[in-house]
Amino acid sequence: MIKVSVMYPNGPDARFDEVYYRDKHMPMVKNLMGDYCKYYTVDKAISTGSSDSNAPYIAMGHLFCDSVDAFQAGFGQHTKEIMADIPNYTNQKPVIQISEVLVG
Repeated sequence: MIKVSVMYPNGPDARFDEVYYRDKHMPMVKNLMGDYCKYYTVDKAISTGSSDSNAPYIAMGHLFCDSVDAFQAGFGQHTKEIMADIPNYTNQKPVIQISEVLVG
């Protein structure tokens, strides 16, 4: 299994609508990908209470798929539609990492 992590950088001017991302964007991505996406998770940064309370990423979404080929088959045909939705919830450019899940 692989995990596609989509991470949104934090910063003083970062805007991120977590409700839209959680309730609209990620369900849309799952619906478009169908069975190619097994499930997804959404993470939100929390303040640690220290003076350096800005986490490097304000939020993250993770897509879990059987393989890179499965991800590409499910996501690839919908890339334009998915990417066009980004301005609806953030002004940040996502950082993407694909990882092999070793323990799940």
